Amino acid sequence: MRIVFMGSPEFSVPVLEALVDAGHELAAVYCQPPRPAGRGKHPRPGPVHARAEALGLPVRHPETLRSDAAQAGFAALEAEVAVVVAYGLILPQAVLDAPARGCLNIHASLLPRWRGAAPIHRAIMAGDAETGVCIMQMEAGLDTGPVLMRQSTPIGADDTTADLHDRLSAMGARLIVEALARLDGLVPEPQPEEGVTYAAKIDKGEARVDWTRPAGEIGRLVRGLSPFPGAWCEIGGQRVKLLGAEPVSGEGLPGEVLDGGAGGAPVIACGHGALRLTRLQRAGKSAQDGASFLRGFPVPRGTRL
Repeated sequence: MRIVFMGSPEFSVPVLEALVDAGHELAAVYCQPPRPAGRGKHPRPGPVHARAEALGLPVRHPETLRSDAAQAGFAALEAEVAVVVAYGLILPQAVLDAPARGCLNIHASLLPRWRGAAPIHRAIMAGDAETGVCIMQMEAGLDTGPVLMRQSTPIGADDTTADLHDRLSAMGARLIVEALARLDGLVPEPQPEEGVTYAAKIDKGEARVDWTRPAGEIGRLVRGLSPFPGAWCEIGGQRVKLLGAEPVSGEGLPGEVLDGGAGGAPVIACGHGALRLTRLQRAGKSAQDGASFLRGFPVPRGTRL
């Protein structure tokens, strides 16, 4: 099929590669414009931009799709379908209507649960038992369109957002190739009105750990925000990211270090239960497992975080 691909971050790259490998014609790749990055703050292409250029595909990165010129340029591509995954811009109705067979979105949740910007983070933070990927026909509402295909995967007790990100990206790539191959026979399934939840963008203010919360809740926060933006607390006056944690038995004052010995990972008392910190990162340092962290940065038992 003649396809316009629209995506920007690393999550979208396997989907782009799968479409190319399946033999589809990529009329153009749309992505976010290059952003300042690195010490020199020079504009740097994003992951999809870089991969599309490496594949020899035409790339477009408009700041907006609301102008008449941008919409006319999109329509002139005469695509049969647009495949959209984590693009980052709202598609106006004129863009949604331009492809002959519409726009298909790959969304990383089991709709209607977790519509919106941060479905992977929110599923882990909420303690969901499973998540998945939906192939959805796009319409003007936020992730409200009918679903063509869906596939689920369990959320393991140790899964972080990084783990699910990679798993769901690969799943979405496989599912969209299958959906395009079966497009004539797929029946759109309207989303039910019950069970709708919204995955709001992660606010950095959510990332600071409140040790008065239960250990299980804090553990889900840590896993849900790992690796970015990273849950954090202050240890010895230094800000430390918490990238891995697991609930364990233990009691003490919230934030009290129950075990800070260099032989194992630090254990911190919570409002209910305790949490073993299995992976930590000090500012300007590489991430370390808990035991390695304590060897270089001892935290005495009884310290309050």
